[in-house]
Amino acid sequence: MAKEIPGAKPVPIGQLVRAQDRLSFVYLEHCVVHRDANAITSRDVKGTVHLPAAALGALLLGPGTTVSQQAMVLLAESGSTVVWVGEQGVRYYAHGRSLARSSRLLETQAALVSNQRSRLRVARQMYEMRFPGEDISRLTMQQLRGREGARVRRLYRQHSERTGVTWTRRDYDTTDFNDGTPVNQALSAANTSLYGVVHAVIVALGCASGLGFVHTGHALSFVFDVADLYKADISIPIAFDIAARGVADVGAETRRAVRDHMKGSTFLESCVRDIKALLTEDDDLVEYGPEAFEDPDIVMLWDGNGRTVSAGISYEDPDDLSDLDDYISDES
Repeated sequence: MAKEIPGAKPVPIGQLVRAQDRLSFVYLEHCVVHRDANAITSRDVKGTVHLPAAALGALLLGPGTTVSQQAMVLLAESGSTVVWVGEQGVRYYAHGRSLARSSRLLETQAALVSNQRSRLRVARQMYEMRFPGEDISRLTMQQLRGREGARVRRLYRQHSERTGVTWTRRDYDTTDFNDGTPVNQALSAANTSLYGVVHAVIVALGCASGLGFVHTGHALSFVFDVADLYKADISIPIAFDIAARGVADVGAETRRAVRDHMKGSTFLESCVRDIKALLTEDDDLVEYGPEAFEDPDIVMLWDGNGRTVSAGISYEDPDDLSDLDDYISDES
């Protein structure tokens, strides 16, 4: 009998909650994070709270948190993203293991971003998702950036007029959160929470967070790309609402507002659907079926000319073997 591999057995993939059906994110600070069976526990001076690891999208760990090895094992096996964040929750450090067992979406993403024509096509598609009803079929990236900038500035002005919050420009110091105006603080906190959830979805689907289509050169380029699709509906209005209320702790109130908005919506489902729409063609879905991008533990070998063959098989060629025998004889 084969000796069993030591350690706790991974959670079966079939028992995990799909990315679009999970809780969006939970923020913790000044606590000890541990594991109790298949639940994550958070213990602080007020007591202990249990969190279902397999149903969690992203766990944001703020200042004063200590996390055990067993908690990290469970979160990784559950496909939950873990993010360490700094003061006010506006720094982003790490993520966990992917829910996906297929690399098909990752390979498609790499192919699309590596070709200038397909990359521009995806960038245009992202713009259409944000600002529908415009003919941008012939616009260059420079023209897309110009239009996007103008429309975002218009959004800022509209929400400024709606809430009565004074707006000049997006201005913040990444090293000093409190130096910004309340609305800029709220925008930073809202965007970071949004980035955390979007990153969780990207990682869960097996995509690369650094392969962006509009953003580039950063480990979170694709996170910034996808998050931009939702800022007009989430980050910007919530930030102006929080600033208008004049709350004492802008960061905490903003995070709670983003969490409540996502809890009462289908954000995760929409995010999964939008990423797949950006990275897949209709032909892909017809050929492989809508769930082909989540096939469990299928390993193939590249065969050239866009083909693959099954792994785990010895592909012996008698001619190659006879040549090898001759080579060995000559060397002897």
